[in-house]
Amino acid sequence: MQPLRTLMLSMLLLLAACSSVTDLKAPDLDVVNVRMLGGDLSGQRLRLTVRVTNPNDRELPVKGIVYQMRVNGAAFATGESERAFTVPALGSTDFDLNMNANIAGTLFRLLGGGGKLDKLDYQLTGKVSLSSGLLRSIPFDKKGSFDLR
Repeated sequence: MQPLRTLMLSMLLLLAACSSVTDLKAPDLDVVNVRMLGGDLSGQRLRLTVRVTNPNDRELPVKGIVYQMRVNGAAFATGESERAFTVPALGSTDFDLNMNANIAGTLFRLLGGGGKLDKLDYQLTGKVSLSSGLLRSIPFDKKGSFDLR
């Protein structure tokens, strides 16, 4: 009877630990700087400096971030972080993202639509991969718009 009780207690503790670990909120990403690395009309390489803010009460050991960005519903850019970093609990840190974009193609699509261009809608989706813990990735999906007026 004792081994069964120990097994049940262990399972309850494991479930409690898993539920507290899986309640992680997605970090917030804000672009703080953009540098052009090169490219031509068919594609551009950019380096973005991004501030990641951790809304969780535990640090996030980030192994990497991959993302896709859409502008007005059309594919605009993809990218990934270039190194691992740690975001402190309830804190923020800056890191670099490499981006492959098609700025010219997006501008041709937007301007060729004939409509009034006063704002751009964007969607940023991807995942943050963690280097430790039971939960190894946190998906994110951020939507917004840029006012061009």
